[in-house]
Amino acid sequence: MSSEPHTKQMTLRERIFQIIFESDTPAAKGFDIALIIMILVSVTIIMLDSVVSLKARYGEFFLIAEWVFTVIFTIEYALRLYCLDRPVRYARSTYGIIDLLSILPSWLSLLIPGSQAMLVIRVLRVMRLFRVLRLMEFVGEGHLLLEALERSRQKILMFLMTVISLVIVFGALVYLIEPVEAGFTSIPKSIYWAVVTLTTVGYGDISPITPLGQFISAMMMILGYSILAVPTGVFSAEVMRSIQRNHYSDEACPGCGHEGHERDAKYCRLCGSWLDEEADDPRRKEIDDEIEELQKEREALDEEARRLEQERDGNLPSHDGSDDSEAPDDSSKPR
Repeated sequence: MSSEPHTKQMTLRERIFQIIFESDTPAAKGFDIALIIMILVSVTIIMLDSVVSLKARYGEFFLIAEWVFTVIFTIEYALRLYCLDRPVRYARSTYGIIDLLSILPSWLSLLIPGSQAMLVIRVLRVMRLFRVLRLMEFVGEGHLLLEALERSRQKILMFLMTVISLVIVFGALVYLIEPVEAGFTSIPKSIYWAVVTLTTVGYGDISPITPLGQFISAMMMILGYSILAVPTGVFSAEVMRSIQRNHYSDEACPGCGHEGHERDAKYCRLCGSWLDEEADDPRRKEIDDEIEELQKEREALDEEARRLEQERDGNLPSHDGSDDSEAPDDSSKPR
């Protein structure tokens, strides 16, 4: 009996939010699966439309289908903004930007012909498949890797600066050693060779021909194998630290639609909205209690003001118990 009143109290926005952003009901799962199928079909049509022979035969069908999908995705994007308490935050999030970019090229094609080819970005929306199939732990792992990358940013940046300095120095050195016939016609081209050599890619389009240049090239290859392990070790250490303390849930924020909160989180870390839909926000209860207390104080003040006004008008007896209206008139006494 308790679930029925809760369902009746849900507003239209709450029902839309539960279907679009959640995945724990049959309607929400059906919506997400249908959305992913439409995304895959629309991306397939875009790719087939780039084939000249297929476009010549089915070009009109491809155009109609593409506009149908564009209208559907536009309505879906508008509903996502409508059902959130803070739609601007969602519009600025990663998912919100991807959703916007998935429909923007079609509308821009009305002004800029050919821009609809960029609609292949819709395939990024298939990332929602993780939430549909209850694979949120993979999304959590993605957050974990990003967090580890953020914490190791300074170390990796220092490593990149060192590598850039090495390729500039070695590139300029080989440019001075090698003749123009070997392909080292400028310092930028020599730096390109140094990058290819240090990363052990070795395209072979440019190579030293002098013994000293070949010796430097060999040393750079050995150095490349040595330094490639540095960022890997730094990043791995940060990942291990993140694994020990980060656990994520699949709950979507009703305020901004953000996903990937920690399992014990009560409020959204982006907008501060209450996450537990089955319980009331304690902050709201405190605010309601304060409002009720202020209302009682206001009623008491209004009652006191009415009493004072009645005393002023003479409708209530004075505080000493005497009634001025019944006092004898001195003019009636005999002299």
